[in-house]
Amino acid sequence: MTVHTIPKKSRLLGTLFLSTLYLSAFTFGGGYVIVTLMKKKFVDGLHWIDEQEMLDLVAIAQSSPGAIAVNGAIVVGYKLAGMAGVLTSVLATVIPPFLILSAISLCYTAFRSNLVVGWMLNGMQAGVGAVIMQVVWEMSSGIVKEKQWLSVLIMIAAFTANYVYGVNVVFIILICAFFGVVRTLYAQNHAEQRKGAQ
Repeated sequence: MTVHTIPKKSRLLGTLFLSTLYLSAFTFGGGYVIVTLMKKKFVDGLHWIDEQEMLDLVAIAQSSPGAIAVNGAIVVGYKLAGMAGVLTSVLATVIPPFLILSAISLCYTAFRSNLVVGWMLNGMQAGVGAVIMQVVWEMSSGIVKEKQWLSVLIMIAAFTANYVYGVNVVFIILICAFFGVVRTLYAQNHAEQRKGAQ
């Protein structure tokens, strides 16, 4: 996929603010959903980040402590515009839930017992699952097409360890990070040996 030229900083920050504000305001279902929608916006829509970079950014956001929506905003903002991008994207991500939760907290009892609100939230859960599955399919199919068989094997092993055997996600992330470091060091060493042979 071709990455388009990123516009001037002022225009970039404006687009980044409005995009993350919109995504945060209309995203229900947690951080995984906003990260997947960021992929659709910045990779598929604006073409400012390529798919492999987005996979790396999602991995960083997921493995870092804190809310994944904010972590995702931080890594995407930093990639696009440095510290100014971080501040812009984090502010835009935090404003909508802060305002919505403040409003809901004023009438929490009415929301909690409202049957219509309960139905609405149940319907949203199904939609959230579908969105996450779609993006997982899109991003993993790219790895399969590029024949990165080790990455495919790691994905299957990580899913099996968590879903079937109930292994804690923290251990899975640490093990996958270890494999990633080993793989990178091996690739660099192999490239250096090939250069030396030439």
